[in-house]
Amino acid sequence: MNLDRRSFLSAAMLAPLTGDSFEITSIIGALKTEDGACPIEGGKWYSAAEPGAGYVCQFAPGKLAQQKWLAADFILDGQHMLVFSVDLQEGEKGRRFRLTFAGLNQCSFRFRMSMGLTDQNQWQAAREGAFLKPLVSGDRVDLAKVDRLTFRLSKKPDYPARWAMTPIRASATEPAKLDKVLLPKGPLVDAMGQSRLHEWAAKSKTQEEVSKRLNLQLANAASQRWPAEFTRWGGWKTKKIGEATGYFGVKKADGRWWLTDPDGCAFWSAGADCVRVDTQGRYDGIESALEWLPPTTGEFAEIFTEDRRRGGAKFINYLAANLIKAFGSKGWRDKWATVALAELKRLRFNTVANWSEWEYAARARFPYVRPMSFRGSRSPMIYRDFPDVFNAGFEADAADYAAQLKDSASDPALIGYFLMNEPTWGFSSELPAAGMLYTSDGCATRDELTKWLRARHDGDAALAKAWAMDTSFEKIARGRWTAVLTKPALADLRQFSVAMVERYFRGLSGACKKAAPNHLNLGMRWAGVPPEWAVEGMKTFDVFSINCYMDTLPRDRSERIEKMLNMPVMVGEWHFGAHDVGLPASGIGRVRNQADRARAYRVYLEDAAANPNCVGVHWFTLYDQSALGRFDGENYNIGFLDICHRAYDEISAGAITSHERMYRVASGDLKAFADAPEYLPKLFL
Repeated sequence: MNLDRRSFLSAAMLAPLTGDSFEITSIIGALKTEDGACPIEGGKWYSAAEPGAGYVCQFAPGKLAQQKWLAADFILDGQHMLVFSVDLQEGEKGRRFRLTFAGLNQCSFRFRMSMGLTDQNQWQAAREGAFLKPLVSGDRVDLAKVDRLTFRLSKKPDYPARWAMTPIRASATEPAKLDKVLLPKGPLVDAMGQSRLHEWAAKSKTQEEVSKRLNLQLANAASQRWPAEFTRWGGWKTKKIGEATGYFGVKKADGRWWLTDPDGCAFWSAGADCVRVDTQGRYDGIESALEWLPPTTGEFAEIFTEDRRRGGAKFINYLAANLIKAFGSKGWRDKWATVALAELKRLRFNTVANWSEWEYAARARFPYVRPMSFRGSRSPMIYRDFPDVFNAGFEADAADYAAQLKDSASDPALIGYFLMNEPTWGFSSELPAAGMLYTSDGCATRDELTKWLRARHDGDAALAKAWAMDTSFEKIARGRWTAVLTKPALADLRQFSVAMVERYFRGLSGACKKAAPNHLNLGMRWAGVPPEWAVEGMKTFDVFSINCYMDTLPRDRSERIEKMLNMPVMVGEWHFGAHDVGLPASGIGRVRNQADRARAYRVYLEDAAANPNCVGVHWFTLYDQSALGRFDGENYNIGFLDICHRAYDEISAGAITSHERMYRVASGDLKAFADAPEYLPKLFL
């Protein structure tokens, strides 16, 4: 990188960071520093051949007590994602808070971390420019007790990682955002939305090539058909296991679980998530990283969106731009829907899965699911995204939430609905009953907890003795906690968390069943096996949905869920990506190349089809993500099609083969495909 400090400052117009820096007291792993000029004022170049390298800064407890922010400036060399973490810890073996983050390669960014994140009431902080997906994990910490900061390189590609950064600084005032960014290799994406940092064989060369491809796909759309053995709903004609009800259902027959289609035939759901024009790239703060940025009004107005919920975040959709260039600015979305649904049939998918433009599927009578998300206007959130379920307005909020299903309540193509996706309270190391003590001043659920504890403990003295700590019923009901909870306290709070979750899911499930009595409740897309304290409320589901980014869906996991809940499992998300087609990151599952993506797809899907407790798997997503990163920064090679609507031939052929085999694999007539590829270390955030 031939860029001196003066050039960098002219390009980036950095507001210099202020505050206290941290002295490095020890090096972790084989972290190396480079001598010589660094393009960032006060920074250094670092490199590491293996993940885990980093450094530790120790200091006197209390140094961070009055500080509000941590910040540092970065630029990442190379072409693929680097993932870092910053830990704050109370002593060598004490509680530890962690923030994990990544950045766009070849684009400067400012790491900014609010100390308020250490209260664990937020799972993810906002993306800013090329600073990507800051995620909170670990423990709640007391900043007055924290005496060390650890910085690490957490994940890296196959080649040595190299980056420049300034020392991390702590300040009592909010550090400024970058005004401009440094782009040592020029813009990051071309006029078609493809990465300019990478070259690969299937990269589209011209806009004319893209438009010709899209028009050919549109011309061929009407000829795309499911196999003859599929029913009109994508079920299996050979196996009728129930009466024709006119709606999808769920049934256990011959020792395994199935969905049933509206005609009563066995149905196994092979789906693609995000069947929508889904390549939004966030560009606010990195406008100069775009080779082509048209006016936000006129012919390309529809490629731009702004999200006020995310502080006015701005997005550009190059897939939409490519569609407009091919089909014109009028009616392009309907033509896209025709092409997209035809592609699904060509690939033998039988389900338009979550986060899709399901209205197009409904009109085409293509089986689909609907996503839902609870945000009550009367019952506020009391811990992360867990609502005040004992609030008097919760029932009305649940009814309002369920009302959105009424417009498809009589649609036979609707398989069912997901209540929510991966609630962030489910990612926490804290129980929801414990978390609300720290993050809410008082609420109806805390009042109910107080009432519940009064029935178990005879007065304040008995409660304090049982919990082995200084507490009272008044402290349970009001005021934010700072004390560390004891094991006996956590035992009580675990039991009350059962009541919280049961009330939550019974309320939502009951309201939805009333609004849409004929459709399946597909659960809430949990990320793993649910803890026992969450199970009781989940018995209101018809199917337990799980997002599982492993090599295969573990049999013991699905067996445990079936035993706990007496229902089958549906995988709501899974995927594999590679580094050979111009995206900075592979996705959560990672293999060597596109041919191995096909093998990984076949292994996962057919193994799941052979699992008697699994009724379907939904791939995330139909399209690759933008090389700029979506709203939070994910920029993964996880599509069946790229941003120029070119299908990946290898995984397409693999999916067609497995989808045509899946019913015979599920019935035991065929053995599942088992020629697994090499699964590589995961590189994602």
